Amino acid sequence: MAHLIESIQQAATAFIQDEWGVEVAPETLVVQDTKKEFEGDFTLVVFPLTRFKLGAPPQIAEKLGAGLRDRLPQIADYNVIKGFLNLSLTDAAWIEYLAESSSDANYHRNSTGKGQKVVVEYPSPNTNKPLHLGHLRNIVLGSSLINILDANGYDVTPVCLFNDRGTNISKSMYAWMEAGLNDSPESTGKMGDKFVGDYYVAFAKKHKAEKDALIAGGMTDREAENATESMKAVHELTLKWENGDPEVRKLWETMNGWVYEAFDHTFKRLGISFDKFYYESQVYQRGKETVEEGLEKGLFVKEDDGSITVDLTDDKLDKKVLLRSNGTSLYITQDLAIAADKETDYGMDKSIYVVGNEQDYHFKVLFKILEKLEKPYAKGLFHLSYGMVDLPSGKMKSREGTTVEAEDLMDEMIQKALEETKEKGKIEGMTEEDMNELTRKLGLSALKYFLAKVDPKKRMLFDPKESIDIQGHTGPFIQYSYTRTAALARKREAVTELVAGVNLEDSLHENERLLLRRLFRYNEVLQEAADSNSPALMANYAYELARDFNRFYHGDKILQQEKPNTSAFRFALASFTGRLIRESMALLGIEMPERM
Repeated sequence: MAHLIESIQQAATAFIQDEWGVEVAPETLVVQDTKKEFEGDFTLVVFPLTRFKLGAPPQIAEKLGAGLRDRLPQIADYNVIKGFLNLSLTDAAWIEYLAESSSDANYHRNSTGKGQKVVVEYPSPNTNKPLHLGHLRNIVLGSSLINILDANGYDVTPVCLFNDRGTNISKSMYAWMEAGLNDSPESTGKMGDKFVGDYYVAFAKKHKAEKDALIAGGMTDREAENATESMKAVHELTLKWENGDPEVRKLWETMNGWVYEAFDHTFKRLGISFDKFYYESQVYQRGKETVEEGLEKGLFVKEDDGSITVDLTDDKLDKKVLLRSNGTSLYITQDLAIAADKETDYGMDKSIYVVGNEQDYHFKVLFKILEKLEKPYAKGLFHLSYGMVDLPSGKMKSREGTTVEAEDLMDEMIQKALEETKEKGKIEGMTEEDMNELTRKLGLSALKYFLAKVDPKKRMLFDPKESIDIQGHTGPFIQYSYTRTAALARKREAVTELVAGVNLEDSLHENERLLLRRLFRYNEVLQEAADSNSPALMANYAYELARDFNRFYHGDKILQQEKPNTSAFRFALASFTGRLIRESMALLGIEMPERM
């Protein structure tokens, strides 16, 4: 039963060979879920067979349907709608499927990626500002993709790159030096990333005021950008850092240390970890070596001002600066080096970068350069590009200090979960510890699920109020559905093991069939999510599974003593559904409460 689709394809190809003398590869026959408006469990698409001139699609389908019913004991009946052959399974086939699948401890895993190594880089934050809502989407997508790839058998390595040097970092350092207060996260009671980020915002305000004054004096916006005293000081600070100035390096280490401590706290709170951290500061020099390699090969050009560029106009890209005229590096310089490091460290078959779509052009250039340098790992590079996250109040801007910080948002979601739980009277009899644990799971589920369920390519609007709605397309709704399966397990005193061949007192109801078909699709969706690098597929599957379960839960009496075989089947169905809901949500980094 586990290989039912393959069985249908093989039986169909054998029948086609016997009936018409035509050879067809089994995998070319498309078998899909039957649409809700038609009767059936699975549909075989007949239209492609018309190229063999076997007759009109309805005629082919009729003969093929009768042939499959005769050859496969799992097929109870069939019907034909134009060029679609709808197949209905026997009750016994579904009972067998449930018995086999629920007893398979590894049912929720595939093996298609076995032997393939994948490195996933995320969330790659800068050390000049706190983690915010945009980073949270990155983290949810990156960590979910890692779990999904792992569940498909891939050997996955999560890594994180810290953009820990350069102009933006120098801006926070300069603003802190200018303030002259010698404040620290400890003295101000702020988390380290928030503390350093406030100085980044302070620099932006100072620079803007100076820039506006220069523009008023006749400069263009572009001229004024680097002509302000504050920006000149930042460039000087960056150059001192690259030259190893002891005082600048000491301050840099101190401020970055504050940020790393805060990042570590947030990562642990979100339940993520990394096998390795890469640091821009440790690779930028080797990035320069890669640029020199390209220069020697004649792929790059040294301009009159001393900068080094690559002309990609023939590849429908632009000319890209790889080293500035003063010898300092850019993001792409260090990315060239880190790409090589990953190959050395892991010998990966595929390297995935989880980065927002504002960097689409950057990665096109990076991948094209590595291809031109004939790096063996260039073919396995992939940019998981995702859309930005907006709030009902509008777009977030780090320089203006209008971002919603990750820690604050997590606290807000947990508080909202507490308020919702109290309002619904769900905390009676709970200890404070249990209540805090429940609301933590609910709040983080609301946040993570809402960020995961949207196609990564799409820009999205995050609405905290909508995300916590227990009746909506939300994480808490799915969690509540799971707790119903857990409650059934607690209520059932004696569990009768479901075995294949059990005779039900009733025929399968439509709600049961719908739920069984949804369960059957789990491995297919898991594979699709890995192939398309889209956790959204798994997130939406979890919702559809929870929705179908609730329809079954409300429509069919599960624990009924007067019909023990039917009750055993329905309890097994509910239990297996709960298990796959839990596994689906675990892939998104979401924990399941046992009670709500």
